[in-house]
Amino acid sequence: MEPNIFKYIWRHSRNEQIKILLVVAASLPFYFVALDLPKSIVNQGIMGSGFAGPGSEQPFLALDLPFGEALTGAPVPLFDGFMVDQQTLLMALSLAFLLMVFVNGGFKYVINTSKGLMGERMLRRLRYELVDRFLRFPILQARRVKQTEIATMIKDEVEPLGGFIGDSFIAPAFLGGQALTAMAFIMIQSIWLGLAAAAVVLVQAFLIPKLRVPILRLGRQRQLTARALAGRIGEVVEGAVEVHAHDTSNFERAELSSRLGRIFEIRYEIFRRKFVVKFLNNFLAQLTPFVFYAGGGLLALRGYLDIGALVAVIAAYKDLPGPIKEIIDWDQRRLDVQIKYEQVIEQFQPSKILDPAVQDPARDAGPPLEGEIEVATVGLLDETDNKLVDSVSFTVKVTDHVAIVGNGGSGKEYLGLILAGLVPPSSGTTKIGGRDLSTLPQAVTGRRLSYVGQDAYLFPVSVRENLIYGLKHKPGTEAAREGDAAARRASRIAEAERAGNSTLDPEADWVDYAAAGAEDSAQLHERITSVLQTVDIEEDVYRFGLLGAIDPETHAEACAAVLEARAALPGRLVADDAENLVVRFDPERYNGNATLAENLLFGTPRKPEFAASALAHNALVTQAMAETGLLDRILDMGASIARTMVEIFADLPAGHPFFDQFSFIDADDLPDFGTLVGKLDKHGTKALDEAERLALRRLPFDYVEARHRLALVDSDVEAMVVAARKRIAERLAESDPDAVALYRPDAYNATASLQDNILFGRLAYGQARAEEIVGRAVTEVLDQLGLRATVIEVGLDYQVGIGGNRLSAAQRQKIGLGRALLKRPDILIVNDALAVLDAGSQARLLRRVLERRRGRGVIWTLQRPESAENFDRVLVMDEGRLVEQGSFADLNRPGSALSGIMAAE
Repeated sequence: MEPNIFKYIWRHSRNEQIKILLVVAASLPFYFVALDLPKSIVNQGIMGSGFAGPGSEQPFLALDLPFGEALTGAPVPLFDGFMVDQQTLLMALSLAFLLMVFVNGGFKYVINTSKGLMGERMLRRLRYELVDRFLRFPILQARRVKQTEIATMIKDEVEPLGGFIGDSFIAPAFLGGQALTAMAFIMIQSIWLGLAAAAVVLVQAFLIPKLRVPILRLGRQRQLTARALAGRIGEVVEGAVEVHAHDTSNFERAELSSRLGRIFEIRYEIFRRKFVVKFLNNFLAQLTPFVFYAGGGLLALRGYLDIGALVAVIAAYKDLPGPIKEIIDWDQRRLDVQIKYEQVIEQFQPSKILDPAVQDPARDAGPPLEGEIEVATVGLLDETDNKLVDSVSFTVKVTDHVAIVGNGGSGKEYLGLILAGLVPPSSGTTKIGGRDLSTLPQAVTGRRLSYVGQDAYLFPVSVRENLIYGLKHKPGTEAAREGDAAARRASRIAEAERAGNSTLDPEADWVDYAAAGAEDSAQLHERITSVLQTVDIEEDVYRFGLLGAIDPETHAEACAAVLEARAALPGRLVADDAENLVVRFDPERYNGNATLAENLLFGTPRKPEFAASALAHNALVTQAMAETGLLDRILDMGASIARTMVEIFADLPAGHPFFDQFSFIDADDLPDFGTLVGKLDKHGTKALDEAERLALRRLPFDYVEARHRLALVDSDVEAMVVAARKRIAERLAESDPDAVALYRPDAYNATASLQDNILFGRLAYGQARAEEIVGRAVTEVLDQLGLRATVIEVGLDYQVGIGGNRLSAAQRQKIGLGRALLKRPDILIVNDALAVLDAGSQARLLRRVLERRRGRGVIWTLQRPESAENFDRVLVMDEGRLVEQGSFADLNRPGSALSGIMAAE
């Protein structure tokens, strides 16, 4: 990247800069006129200079030929103007001044908005270039950078550059032009006052920037320490388990406190120096008015300067400190921004970076890879020239199944990265079908090869989106747009081109169906289901589907089938002698296995004001409870729960599992409820204020009688709840029918999960193996109705969380492997990707993958060397070198390197 920010800005915005500079130049004559008008207003309009006496007139707006007097010896009139009296002239000059205010304001508006637009466009370009360069980092380099620091640099550290980019050339030209215009005007009125003003300006221009240099150095230190702090905080967040497991939280507090202290010291020193400079700058700025008032006043008293000129000089100088100060500030920003720019781009200039042509979306994957994989004396060095791979040579067929085995540190992982084309070798060559792997574009390596490593990353989207991520090479069918949407898209493309950004449409259909062996989304779903079976995650996705929901408007047939399953489930449970394991919802009965809130609403809330935590504040609900006598019972139940919780948890630590089991009161709130219970015991509920009553009323809504067993829900409470339920339903139907999705035996509940819709009730608490037995019955019913595929489709929409944190490590690796399999690569490279699975699961999954890949290449670095018997060829690595190769049968002999590794397992 260009190391000088001014050259970078000029290269990418030259035409826009020139256009705005022309506008700046055009504005200066109008600015001069605005400075001169106050003099004319005072001298002619107010003091009557040029008028012979009261009632006399003089020309207004008379124009002479430029240089006419110099050429002919006398003024050459072009326009005689209008004859006006003094009062009319005063008003005309005042209106002209007001007009100049509008004109100059208009120029400022055009200049500021134009440079702001240009600055934002250049900031967008810079951020895109940084992201683009990171995407071209070599894998080993990308592994060494901290994600928090990279994100901070792209998001925050370049932010100040956006404002400066627009000002880089325009601000000094505009402000300098205004300052020079004002200075020239002052000089014309009085050379002495002009020299005095110029002297102070020169002192400011020389002294203030010198004093700000140490502040800039401190600013650089602040930026570096803040970036390091962000990286350290990211490390603590990622290592939270280790911090807790080893009781090192206080060490981390001390370490972070030390870093914060250093930042505090730097920032305080910056503030101290900054305000010293500000004081000096303000003093110098006010020194010139003193000279004008004293010196200019003496000149006016002695007749060397007229009052109008003095007023105009003072008015002109009033506009001078602003531009001068802003130019000085601009110079400080220039130095500061250059430092920040250099610091940022330094992090995005690795010694090696991929050529943009390697990732060109227009490149084609070409024909399938055929022939042989030839590895000749391949070596790989790390940044300290340590040999990770040392002179490895072998030849295998593209269609072979090859196992790579070795102990930790054998170099097998790096050999896998080299064979996947992700890491270029430091020496030697790797050829596939005679083509050098290091020269192939990612259109080939990313489509004809497929790689899955130990830590497959999952993006924070659905299971489906993570699986098809490997098919998104380039946009296919454009998104359909008409009218305003099409116009907005065209405008965004034009703006992206101006900012040097990608114009590819993220809303297009990017999925390469052909790569997955499909023609459309329906066939792709079949391929996905097949892959789920291969990587042994279909049952997990099926369970995700049971916890998901479907939209009745788009899946009406599926919803009808779910209702069939609901009707069929009781019979299935009776057949298994398990009908007592599910307590069904009944509009006329209280369900003791559901929460009080669920019983009261008899549905699931769609709006937050009807959530369980908000019911105590909900006017509609509290009115219904009051009319049925339930409100007072709710208060009594809350008081009982509070007493019980305070008694049980009084001596328990905050992290005790009882807090999860009885999740009525948080550990932090327990002391407050202890005080409230003491007040209750002394004075009863009548002594409570409204806030305390609300606190108690909030507690019972999560209460489940069958689970918590505090004997709070008797037959009277049940009857009150059912009565209040009916009143709530009636009022919701009148006032807000969309607030709660009510339970109806013959209707699908769109806000409830598939499983809840099928059960239409709750599992009975305290029944052994209830979840297992009912789950099996639900599965049998769904299979009989042909709904398994629908449930899996819903499960594919399950959101995996950031980095897949809602999944287990095994599930993440299986999805990563499924993603690699789905695009049907010519060669699949699996780099010790099943290490998190147990031995039996690894063996089962390995056999399934190899069977699916029959006739297509597989290169697999194995954690368990005995699994190599399933492969055509075995490569044995030790200390970065290939020490043995051949078939498993040939190498599995006494004294061989393979047998030694197997014996050590």
